[in-house]
Amino acid sequence: MKTGNTFWTCGRVLALTGLLGLAGLAWAGPGAHGPNGEHLDGPAVAVGGAGLPRVEAHTDLFELVGELGDRELSLLIDRYDSNAPVLGAKVTVESGGIEAAATFHADHGDYAVSDERLLALLRQPGEHALVFTVTLGNDSDLLDGTLRRPVTVAPAEHATGLPWVQVLVGLAVLAALLAAAYVYLQRRARARLLPGLGEPV
Repeated sequence: MKTGNTFWTCGRVLALTGLLGLAGLAWAGPGAHGPNGEHLDGPAVAVGGAGLPRVEAHTDLFELVGELGDRELSLLIDRYDSNAPVLGAKVTVESGGIEAAATFHADHGDYAVSDERLLALLRQPGEHALVFTVTLGNDSDLLDGTLRRPVTVAPAEHATGLPWVQVLVGLAVLAALLAAAYVYLQRRARARLLPGLGEPV
């Protein structure tokens, strides 16, 4: 019968529509991620790489740049007027009542502070005021700087699968569509067999 064929054809179309709807929920539902890990259910967020915590300071004699790594506070010191590297100087750094001496690395031309107490202090989130004392021959100066350690916020965990609520909603919508199609086609079949009932709505 044409009515039966029409019913099953319509049913298959509705089923495919329902499955596509479920796929859409899975693609853009809460916690969905794009191919590059971006969130599809929220506004676009620009992500930038964060470097190591840094400190910069200078006076009329010296300029200094420091980076806080995992094992040490690394310092590069130059002459302020000529940018000539300051090599073999005596350098100390003080912060929070803790003072430590820096070790000069002749192979790299930098200085390293590895005092565990000072490093533990600098690893704490917040701003840390630092005072550097640089002595080279007859030149000696104090350099003030601030090292900023940002507060690290752990990323929220997101579900990787389709939430059960969305699955149930999708199945309910699909069932309702199939039921409506069945009732509609049954009324059309009865109208053809019994013309006196009038045209179906």
